[in-house]
Amino acid sequence: MDRGDADPITLYRLQACPFCERVVRTLDEHDLPYRSRFVRPLHSKRNAVKRLVGTRTVPAIVDPATGVTMAESDAIVTYIEQTYGAEVSA
Repeated sequence: MDRGDADPITLYRLQACPFCERVVRTLDEHDLPYRSRFVRPLHSKRNAVKRLVGTRTVPAIVDPATGVTMAESDAIVTYIEQTYGAEVSA
């Protein structure tokens, strides 16, 4: 999928979080523009993330090109690979 002129993906993350870093590596591997929003380390204070995805866990992304908002690193990596992975030749 081509992102066209869409705004970059927003990644909600914690500093030094291995699950967040996995998502960062995947975004980088696919050359996807993104902006990081670092959230509070204290789980109970992550209200902005809860309003977006219904949970306070990170990583979480918002992709304005597709309207997708999701959390959980495995799901995010799968989404990125399925949505922006190498296109199959016809």
